[in-house]
Amino acid sequence: MSQTLVIKIGTSSLTKPETGNIALNNISALVETLHTLKQLGHKVILVSSGAVGIGCQRLGIDEKPQSLSLKQAISAVGQGRLIRLYDELFEKLGQPIAQVLLTRRELGERIQYSNILNTFQELLQLGVIPIVNENDTVTVGGLQLKFGDNDTLAAMVASSMLADWLFLLTDVDQLYSADPRKNADASPIPWVQNLTELEEWGIEVGQPGSSWGTGGMATKITAAQIATAAGVKTVITEGRAPYNIIKILSGEPLGTQFVPFQGSSLRNRERKRWIAHGLVMMGKLYLDEGAVTAIVNKGKSLLAAGIMRVEGEFLETAGIQLCDRAGKEIARGLTNYSSEEIQLIKGKQSQEIPLILSYDAPVTVVHRDNLYVTA
Repeated sequence: MSQTLVIKIGTSSLTKPETGNIALNNISALVETLHTLKQLGHKVILVSSGAVGIGCQRLGIDEKPQSLSLKQAISAVGQGRLIRLYDELFEKLGQPIAQVLLTRRELGERIQYSNILNTFQELLQLGVIPIVNENDTVTVGGLQLKFGDNDTLAAMVASSMLADWLFLLTDVDQLYSADPRKNADASPIPWVQNLTELEEWGIEVGQPGSSWGTGGMATKITAAQIATAAGVKTVITEGRAPYNIIKILSGEPLGTQFVPFQGSSLRNRERKRWIAHGLVMMGKLYLDEGAVTAIVNKGKSLLAAGIMRVEGEFLETAGIQLCDRAGKEIARGLTNYSSEEIQLIKGKQSQEIPLILSYDAPVTVVHRDNLYVTA
């Protein structure tokens, strides 16, 4: 059965940790595995890190750059070399590839988001393997407009494409209860039924496994949360053994497998997928218990009366997070009001709003059609 697979490989799996040099054996094994998956009839998207690491190697730089401008310059050097390497290896197998560079801003724009998905679909129909990376050369600084790491990017691509699987290839074979490189008592976790289990187990996600990576286990757990919420089966497994992907698809219990959310209507509602995973969140609204219950349990819109506090500055139609009193996110949506206007109307009844704002204002702050519940 043909399935759509999104496979993310980290810098630590593409380069040698002690030198930062390209690990050609690892990349070759990955390319051969992806080609085999294509031969088996699957649609494959690769999300590849490594541009900055390879750029550093080319320029003789021994440490990961810290400033944004230097990182962007080095990425420009490395990205061309990275895609050329992939193209040379895939060409030997007769497999065409395409380079797709994305920024957070592009997935946050509704029209561009739709165009990106259409491009992916056309590439897959043509039998091409898209190779995706964040466009570090032009991306804007600031957490709101960056993916932050390619684990998040891969999860957003998998969610948007309604992929069947997301594979996160890393420098350990699976998730552990603690960092196995530092704690001999760390226990492997082969199966995660619900992400709340990780909190109960007191998981120590640790730091990035190599000085060249931006992620670490924490970002992979976040990626799993994004993907499984959209119904995508997610696996953390070893990047130096990419052929394990084929074994996992055959039913072998390798790596750490995260069970996807079942029966999500999100898989049938493209606009809500965009709100959940594509839209840039520009602010937060803190709600009282009544508003939280109405949204989470009753499928209601958000009214001004339930808003307690506003965080951030944003205009109307911006993406915002809806949180409970403690700051836990319960939903995401598109606001009908700016942050300045919400400051004026929060806690007020709907009939009071036109008088406060001096215009015929919408009844809802976030309409249920523009809202995705995450709780």
